[in-house]
Amino acid sequence: MTQIKTQYNRRSFIKVSAAAGGGMLIGFSWLNGCKPNAPELAEGVAIPKEWFEINGYIKIGDTGMVTIYSPNPEIGQNIRTSMPMIVAEELDVPWENVIVEQAPLNTGWYQNQFAGGSLSIRLSWNALRMAGATGRRMLLEAAAKEWGLKVSDVTASEGIIKETNGERTISYGEIASKAVDIEIPKEVDLKDVNDFKLIGTSIKNVDGKKIITGEPLFGLDFHREGMKLAMIQHPPAFGMTVKDFNVEDIKNMPGVTDAFIIDTTIEEPGMFDEQSFKQLIAIVGESTWQLMQAKKALKANWETTGELESSDTHLKRLEKALVSGEVKESRKDGNPEAAFKKATKIIERTYSAPFIAHNTLEPMNFFANVTEDAAELIGPTQTPEALEGSVAKLLNLPLENITVNMTRMGGGFGRRLYVHFGLEAAAISKKIGGPVKLIYSREDDMTQGTYRPTYRSVYKAGLDENNKLIAFTVKGAGLPDGPVWPNRFPAGAVENYSAEQIIAKTNVTTGAWRAPMSNFTAGAEQAFLDEVAEAAGKDPIDFRLELFERAIKDPVGEEHEYDAERYAGVLKLVKEKANWGETKPEIYRGVAAYFCHSTYVAEVFDMVMKNGKPTVQKVWCAVDCGIVVNRDAAKNMIQGGVIDGIGHSMYSQLTFENGVPQQMNFDKYQLIRHSQAPKEIEVFFVENQIDPTGLGEPGLPPAIGALANALYKVTGQRHYHQPFMTEKQVVG
Repeated sequence: MTQIKTQYNRRSFIKVSAAAGGGMLIGFSWLNGCKPNAPELAEGVAIPKEWFEINGYIKIGDTGMVTIYSPNPEIGQNIRTSMPMIVAEELDVPWENVIVEQAPLNTGWYQNQFAGGSLSIRLSWNALRMAGATGRRMLLEAAAKEWGLKVSDVTASEGIIKETNGERTISYGEIASKAVDIEIPKEVDLKDVNDFKLIGTSIKNVDGKKIITGEPLFGLDFHREGMKLAMIQHPPAFGMTVKDFNVEDIKNMPGVTDAFIIDTTIEEPGMFDEQSFKQLIAIVGESTWQLMQAKKALKANWETTGELESSDTHLKRLEKALVSGEVKESRKDGNPEAAFKKATKIIERTYSAPFIAHNTLEPMNFFANVTEDAAELIGPTQTPEALEGSVAKLLNLPLENITVNMTRMGGGFGRRLYVHFGLEAAAISKKIGGPVKLIYSREDDMTQGTYRPTYRSVYKAGLDENNKLIAFTVKGAGLPDGPVWPNRFPAGAVENYSAEQIIAKTNVTTGAWRAPMSNFTAGAEQAFLDEVAEAAGKDPIDFRLELFERAIKDPVGEEHEYDAERYAGVLKLVKEKANWGETKPEIYRGVAAYFCHSTYVAEVFDMVMKNGKPTVQKVWCAVDCGIVVNRDAAKNMIQGGVIDGIGHSMYSQLTFENGVPQQMNFDKYQLIRHSQAPKEIEVFFVENQIDPTGLGEPGLPPAIGALANALYKVTGQRHYHQPFMTEKQVVG
């Protein structure tokens, strides 16, 4: 059993008050008020030094029902179920007595209520446990006081308090109102991991029934009496801006109430304000159909303000960057140049991936109601606090006059991290002086930007006369950021190693796409390692394990990011579960392993030829993400990541001609079909007692490498450039 403090520095994390209607209300800070679980946080988010805001709530009603407010946006990762499970575990209440509600934005620290970077559980693990344990302790003290006993003479389980050496019992609901007066303990005991009853089990999605019965949950479902609808038209090409348009013609069309140009430029933009098009044409009316007809009738004058880039330009820019571009981050161990001169075999390969869109199933949308001195926003956002701050800047209103409420999201994948669509809704509402819901068409979304960057990397390896890897280098360039993590594997495992992350310029707007950078790097790196293993005459898994053995026993150079034992552990587990090495007729196998978001995942793909096309039959996944909170939800995230990785690496791409995206809808931009998904995906978790790490993203990156390696086995063709379907072979 471990103890955890309920206070941090000068201010308390826990506040207790009487709940309206009876019972007990516990307010607490959701984020690391205790020991940080994600000290590095990784991929763009820094941890603050102090947490002062109370922004999480638990209500213990006098009926015994416990309402737990889930703080973070729900984008399908099931945290509206998993986060309350953690509280309920430490509070020790039966799950059937728990009600989950979405908490509103409560401004504390920038980005404290957000969904991204696979951080929701990682950041909240300690604070959620602390809150539940504190509530339980105070209820125990209240019962002990009521009975004239010491707190050590009472115990609690399943929402019932009992005296240890007696028959008396009392429910949480019966004692909750009296616990309000109990002093908040300075420290509380957390459960031993071995005593968990709820964590580690499978709890069904708390929104499951609402989803399958079509109850309003999503931003697109939101409706308010008297609101207008709006659609936008942004410039047709990156490098253009709007000059004017046939405004009177549009206003006179059926169902159109207004049309105008909006400007969403703000001073000192934040991390998630970036967008290509600050000035847009907005059309307001009664129905989306009428607005779509009005968009077709637009006659706009567009002004060229920047370079109109094409895919050929992008390729040349990346090739030039690899030779002479700006190095953003690098690492060098030993002397790779000298080692390559001594090598008896040298393998050098180039890998690339195109721009791709996020393609959330739910169209981009947001509701806004701006008055003279306040603004209300409601919709699907991964970064409600960033949106709140940006709207305050745009409208020149005090932060406290902006309210943001979150709906469930029909997909995010990084797309809804960026706040421009909420800003656009606010600007339109201010202009018309009333409530409005902005809705994007698929074409609006796919041509707006915030794409996954396009990448190009060169990998090089040298083997000595004994087929030992003695040199390894990687240079990666991207528009705008390069796809190289210098301190990740195989850093620390090769005597002579270098890595360079190179940046280059583009006016195409990019953003975080599920497992940023890793979504390309894992595929390229793992496909390359397989080719090196083949040149060395070694089994792909054994070859990797040899490298991890070096990183464990005699690591090279400065510290590296990964834990080599845990990394090797998932490879060993997937090897065992998939019976790697066992030959099966007409089944061809590929393997990959990758580390990101502090989680380790290894995958084996089984492929067969079906109707003349290679088809993924089964995928085996081994995952080390620390303690698994909700087992079914965790499996679902890994399975979804595998399918997402296959689909986008196999089929998806955005190309450009004179600044114009050439794929604007799903007639030209291909997504994976149900028939092309694996027939079976089996997931195995490493059982340990390490605090939970990320899960929303780590399943995707290794799927691309395992797919590429399995494709080689089944077709005899190596794949270097995504989408793989352009390299003549197509998965059925």
